[in-house]
Amino acid sequence: MKSELAELDQKRAMPDEEAPDAVPVPHALVPHLGETAILLDIDGTLLDLMPTPREVWVPPGLSETLKQLTERTSGALAMVSGRSLNDIDLIFAPDVFRAVAGHGAEMRLSMDNEADDVHAPPMDKELKRRLAAIAKLSPGILLEDKGYSLALHYRLAPHAEKAIYEAVSLIRADLPNAPIEILPGKFVCEIKHSGFTKATGVRELMKHEPFRGRRPIFIGDDVTDETVFAIMPDMNGLSFSVGRRAIGVNGHFDAPNDVRAFLARLLDDTRLE
Repeated sequence: MKSELAELDQKRAMPDEEAPDAVPVPHALVPHLGETAILLDIDGTLLDLMPTPREVWVPPGLSETLKQLTERTSGALAMVSGRSLNDIDLIFAPDVFRAVAGHGAEMRLSMDNEADDVHAPPMDKELKRRLAAIAKLSPGILLEDKGYSLALHYRLAPHAEKAIYEAVSLIRADLPNAPIEILPGKFVCEIKHSGFTKATGVRELMKHEPFRGRRPIFIGDDVTDETVFAIMPDMNGLSFSVGRRAIGVNGHFDAPNDVRAFLARLLDDTRLE
């Protein structure tokens, strides 16, 4: 159990000096929008982090920027998030976007046929019940049930981080054959089915129109985005991290407002017409 906790601690920590190759985003790298697929993480990347997941909001002007980029890329813009499809739709309502959701557990491939949506099977109810009980460790731990995964948010109870991961590790040790994976993130511990990630979702997404044959640009901020950073070279894509300077990316943004400004500038760049 100690070794597993140490591994999780290492994943959550990524100091700047571990990624000397990351530089501020070079705008000139971006290809013609007609040849580009824009893939965006949401929390901490496109939108500012808030004390609770329900408090995030879409700043003025962002919706219009996203809609125009969707049009300029012929629809090749997608959210790549740990949030569920339903959650993403609530945040951006009334706008709807293609998406890889739930760390790859859900996917919206088409905008005109709900039957094209892909969903992973639900997590075992008894396992979910045991994991949910961890939220009782401390006031401020927020439980989020996504059906196919369960997230324990502790932004309001940062002191509970170690206790949460220890409790999750005990359950995992008690069920060594359970097909689950622990995803550490920014003040969140998420437990999901193994076998799918943001990267598996992005690979599948890029096989379908209007993404097929385009050069992807992915922007993300958290440990869970590293699987997508890793596959971008396979697709001749570009990746950019937010906040921290992640290893292997083409550049970085300091904060979500810089990402939003970058996306707005793409619309004004006549070179990308």
